[in-house]
Amino acid sequence: MLQRRTLLASAAPLLASPALAQSLTRVQLRLKWLPQTQFAGFYLALERGHYRAEGLDLTINPGGPNIQGETIVASGAEQFGVTGGIDSFFAARERQLPVICIGMNHQITPFVFVAKRASNINSLEDFRGKRVTAWFTGAHLVLYGMLAARGITRESVNIQPQQVSVTPFINGETDVCAATWYNELNTIRARLGGDANLRLFSAEDYGISIPRDTLVANQAFAQANPRAVAGFLRASIKGWREAKAEPAAGLESVMKIAPTLDRAHQIAMLPEAIRLMQAGPAATQGWFALDAGVIKRAHDFFVEQRVLQAPLDLAAAFRPEYLQSIPLPERMA
Repeated sequence: MLQRRTLLASAAPLLASPALAQSLTRVQLRLKWLPQTQFAGFYLALERGHYRAEGLDLTINPGGPNIQGETIVASGAEQFGVTGGIDSFFAARERQLPVICIGMNHQITPFVFVAKRASNINSLEDFRGKRVTAWFTGAHLVLYGMLAARGITRESVNIQPQQVSVTPFINGETDVCAATWYNELNTIRARLGGDANLRLFSAEDYGISIPRDTLVANQAFAQANPRAVAGFLRASIKGWREAKAEPAAGLESVMKIAPTLDRAHQIAMLPEAIRLMQAGPAATQGWFALDAGVIKRAHDFFVEQRVLQAPLDLAAAFRPEYLQSIPLPERMA
């Protein structure tokens, strides 16, 4: 059974002396998936009392395939969430859900499209007539954009919804599949003998970058509790910085919650998750960077793909002030 871990103690308010103790503010963080080292920094920050030190009594709740984090956070039942791609956040804002984005976990597109070298698929042009699968939760839209960048019609490719498992690709039932850098790709590499036997097609190679794992907050809570939001971000950054410096500790913080996880798989996942979190804008803006240019280009991509019916008010949806209240040196790796 998954455990929920809550740390209770007195803590100082944001930017105040530790001597000025106050009661803790109870908050909850909803993950987009079950516990794994993709979220190690949050678990390590909780274990080491970093949220408590910011005056927060935090509970981390697991996600799953049928859980919509934006909807839960919008309801006010939970205050924070690590949710899906920036596209799902755009969709939530289009539905006028009261959630704001306070940070971005993965600064670049966290998945690639994979083909076997033996299949002689060496370019996107070779996708024509092939069986290509993608998750119809945003990855398919990225695929459409990549094909369009090469003048390839999506009708010329046999595009099908992808299952959770990559077994159909490994078994040769499909020619190309989507795979996250930190999860499915590790499985494919292990089963098929590594990158020497694979071809990888990255969205960034075709001028597309879709950040994912948005860090969201309930809008009303954030407006009423700006110090709590900044404190949550500060504690989370500390946890991720320590997970990077001490990967064994990050691993164990997750294994304590979900001891049946495949340890080797989790070990391989953590550095890839951290690489995605520190890519692109994070190099100069730090953990959870909200880069206006990247956000605008992703937004315009989804307007072009007609995922969004009309442009959104990005200034209202993306709120970097909470992150920016933390000095830049404290946000850096």
